[in-house]
This record gives sequence, structure tokens and C-alpha cells, in this order.
Amino acid sequence: MNLSDFEYHLPEELIAQQALTARDGSRMLVLNRTTGAIEHSTFAHLADHLTGRELIIYNNSKVMPARIFARKESGGRVELLALRIISPRRFEAMTRTSKPLRVGQFLTPDRGVGTVRIVELPVPGRAVVEVAPETTAIDLIFAAGKMPLPPYIRRRPDSDDGEDLTRYQTIFADPVGSVAAPTAGLHFTPARVAQLKAMGCLFAEVTLHVGPGTFQPVRVQSIEEHIMETEHYEISAATASAIASAQLEGRPILAVGTTTVRTLETAAQANKTVLPGAGASQLFIYPGYPFKVVDKMITNFHLPGSTLIMLVSALAGREHILRAYEEAVARQYRFYSYGDCMLIG
Repeated sequence: MNLSDFEYHLPEELIAQQALTARDGSRMLVLNRTTGAIEHSTFAHLADHLTGRELIIYNNSKVMPARIFARKESGGRVELLALRIISPRRFEAMTRTSKPLRVGQFLTPDRGVGTVRIVELPVPGRAVVEVAPETTAIDLIFAAGKMPLPPYIRRRPDSDDGEDLTRYQTIFADPVGSVAAPTAGLHFTPARVAQLKAMGCLFAEVTLHVGPGTFQPVRVQSIEEHIMETEHYEISAATASAIASAQLEGRPILAVGTTTVRTLETAAQANKTVLPGAGASQLFIYPGYPFKVVDKMITNFHLPGSTLIMLVSALAGREHILRAYEEAVARQYRFYSYGDCMLIG
């Protein structure tokens, strides 16, 4: 399949720049994956579109304030995007700077205190950064970093994070490790979860720490040649057991977001069981992929030509998805991370 098969026209003004005041106030396009039929609703009415037997599985990863602006001893500017904690005092980061960094170089973050040191440059655009003995890598990131909003959400470099600190984080967020929010989960509120539980839905969680690959465009015309970046995940024994029980009882499994889908399908075995444990996912899901676990999903609207629109096309069919996106544009839905959502079932 070609990259052009997943393109669509999106007016720039439909890219949501701010989160809605109410998390569950977003509009929701409901797409029947079998017939392609479309309904228009709101997330607050999600319960009206479920049977009450669903096992709803979400990604509980928490976003790090991973974007760190710093300066060299010479005064030159550097931008770091913390990717993962390597050890108590070291983290790996993507780097952006006018002149290449060098091992041993000290950087002073704009926010927080102290300096950091470049200790390794494994590949161009990546660095291993060491913090001072009196602090830890995670403490330095939280003191010096800003929320790593996607590039299509425009903020001034010197602006305060403001509401983004809480709104670019799901209510489920717990283990720290992502550089982007699992955005389908942003629509949930405690009241909405309680309502769904009261009608009979069950909930379970997985962890997949979202990496920088979520921002990387597909650069090959034949999508089969694209290689996904590795992302680390964990599935608890309780979640694996809940999935096994749901499959035995005939409960539909509803995944909240593409990261949850990739986690479940990565861990799924040929007999459709899901094994507990930690691992690494490099799974690329595109049309033709045989789903083993996921029956339904909640997802936001994704960038043209992205691996995310390819994933939802695999579940619902490319023609159905593109027609749904065309209608969402015509009805002026809000797109991307802070935008509206879609229920595919």
C-alpha cells in the first residue's frame, strides 16, 4: 500500500489548540466498522453506544515534562527531549542545536537548578545526559522540563505550561515514562468511568510508554517498508486474567487509543490469549493485519499519512475511515491531541 492511500485534506483551523474545559465535552463520531455507518454523538453519551458488557482497557502511562531548554557554556541554545530514564542519574534525550554537542559538555537548563553533562552521543541527534550527584534524572526533568506538546499545538517557548500540566495527562496517569499523552484517554472523567462501571462495563489497564516515534512521519512511499520505533510496555497478571475472562464470557474488548491496541496485539498469542509481563513493541499495524484481541476502540482523529491513521484503517477499513474523516472535516470536528474522538465498533 502507498503512503498516499492515507492522505486527506485538513484545514489548519480544525487543529485543536486548547483542551475543552470539560474533559468529556468532546464530540464523538461513532463508526460501525462492518457497515461504515456513521452517527454523531458526544463523549458524554458514550454509554448510549455500548452494550454494558465491554472490557475497557486503557494506557496508564504518565507524560514526563520532557522538553528541556538549556544553554551551553558558550551561550548557544540546546533543546533536549528526554526519552527514557537509563539510571538514577542518567537519561537519554533527543537533541536539537545549531552546532553538534560533544561528550563532556555542560548544559544549564533554563528552569530548575544546576547543570547537566553530556556523557555519550550514541547517534546523531541523541545524547545520554548525566545530572549532578545531588539530584536524580527524574527530579531534574520535572524541575527543568516543560510538557512535550506535539508540534501542531503552538505555544511560545517561554510560555508557562498552565493548564497543559493537567489537561495533557489522563486521569489514569500513574507510571512516568511517556513523551506524548495517550490522547484517547484524555476524554475520560471519574464520573464517566463510574457511569460505565454501573452499567456493567469492566476496566483494566496496560502501560505503554509513548516514545518519539509518535511524532515521526512515514518517509517511505510503500508503507510496508516503514519501521516503527521500539516502545516499552507492561501488562499485569490482573489485566491478562481480565482479558481471558472477557474472551471466555464473550465480552467485547474495547481499547482506549492506539497505544493500548498496539500493546494488546503485541502481547497476543496465536490462540488469542494475552500474556502478562514486560516487553518491547515494534508492531506496525496497517490494513490487512489480523486482530487477535481488540474488537472496538476509542481514538482521536490522526494526522494524514501517519501510522495511527493506518492502524485505525486496519480495524475499520481504509474506505470507511477516510469517509468518516471527510465527514468530520465537513462538520468541523476538532482534530488531533486536544480534539474530538471516534468510537469504532
